[in-house]
Amino acid sequence: MADRIVMEVARYRPETDSEPVLQPYDVPLTREWAVLDGLNYIKDRLDGTLSFRWSCRMGICGSCGMTVNGEPKLACATFLVDYLPGPVRVEPMRNFPVIRDLVVDISDFMTKLPRVKPWIIRENDEPAEDDEYRQTPAELDEFKQFSMCINCMLCYSACPVYALDPDFLGPAAIALAQRYNLDSRDEGEEDRRDVLAAADGAWACTYVGECSVACPKGVDPAGAIQRYKLTAATHSVKSLLLPRAAR
Repeated sequence: MADRIVMEVARYRPETDSEPVLQPYDVPLTREWAVLDGLNYIKDRLDGTLSFRWSCRMGICGSCGMTVNGEPKLACATFLVDYLPGPVRVEPMRNFPVIRDLVVDISDFMTKLPRVKPWIIRENDEPAEDDEYRQTPAELDEFKQFSMCINCMLCYSACPVYALDPDFLGPAAIALAQRYNLDSRDEGEEDRRDVLAAADGAWACTYVGECSVACPKGVDPAGAIQRYKLTAATHSVKSLLLPRAAR
């Protein structure tokens, strides 16, 4: 196995650059090194001006989302040896404005997320008699997969709908809303309906499925969106067929 590999890293310094350019760096290579290790080596040893986000280095915080050789990836969970003989091209996530180098502006996602009310909503705020709302394993399984989202936004980077229509609510936000809709403790589906069933909500999804391919946690946001479409369609049919008092 080679002991070095070239990383081509996108550099964008808004004070001097009109657009990003790729800059090559020669870094050491071991079987254990992830793309994030290579970036940290560059930052520590070769070029301290390189900017990128990371925190936990364990695939939990979701902050090191990037584009590696054209694919949305977590830099901490993507290994350099898988790209031999190189080079490894590292660019910022697509579909987001670039602030500097590999750092993107995630304000659009942060603005959209609270719109779907990703928390448990109860009609009565009083706690349960024993201070907890119990669930069966089957009830937990209903939403557990969708609760694994780490807000890395790789699904947004992969989504062709979001690329064409920035108003689209997006895969992660809808999947998180569905996580709470399916939670037996939650009573807020109606509170989320206007946002999720809007033209820029679930119905804007064309089911390309790239969001689920990109997801590092197996959340399957595409599946969550299609499942919500069924819920919304069922509600619409009931609204047309049933008297209001019987809904």
